Amino acid sequence: MSPRQRQGAVSLAAPLQFIAGLALPPRCPGCGAVTGEDHRFCATCWGALRFLAPPWCATCQAPFDYGISEQCPDCLAEPPRHAGVFAAVAYGDVARTVALRLKYGGRIAFAETVGRQMARLMPAGADLIVPVPLHRWRLWSRGFNQAALIATSLARAGGVPADPLALRRTRATPMLRGLGVNARARAVKDAFAISRPERVRGKAIALVDDIYTSGATTDACTATLLAAGARSVAILCWARVLDSDGP
Repeated sequence: MSPRQRQGAVSLAAPLQFIAGLALPPRCPGCGAVTGEDHRFCATCWGALRFLAPPWCATCQAPFDYGISEQCPDCLAEPPRHAGVFAAVAYGDVARTVALRLKYGGRIAFAETVGRQMARLMPAGADLIVPVPLHRWRLWSRGFNQAALIATSLARAGGVPADPLALRRTRATPMLRGLGVNARARAVKDAFAISRPERVRGKAIALVDDIYTSGATTDACTATLLAAGARSVAILCWARVLDSDGP
């Protein structure tokens, strides 16, 4: 394409983009209100999000008030195998809506929306981003893995490579919603595998998922990654359930 042709293409694209912007303006991922830019929340939804930051447990990043131990009671009683749980926001109405619209509503652009908020919490020294995998049957029915889309967004934002094939789910597992902690752990036990251990051996892994609830799934993934030789596994997610109102 000649310089004149390129200039003509740019001149034509600008008014088309303007018209598209009028017809399909950016909208809030939480409520659908028109916003100034893509991936921006309206003031109401932004104010409803609870962004997580210290003070929190030094081991699992569960938030708590000042004046207590550096570790939460759960971590003091049974230190986890993971290297921390880093969540952008607490699970709530807006966070849930965004996650559901991404996962079940096909709004795959929301992977970029949540990835932008998660990027600030990328664990220092991470070598590789690995998404929590779906079983192939669920992947076929849904058409995509939301965790893999988020991982790709994070890789673009922070320069840490992502490998969506490093970890695989070897069997279909039941929906964990409504199950107790022990039942969740049993449901995902031995459900993950590493096809090629050299992909993760010696690396600090950032394990990515959309929602962190009981930790059963990420615990099973962490055990598999560590057994394959990963140096450490930190969990990075969009929203964390902090009470009994979770999924």
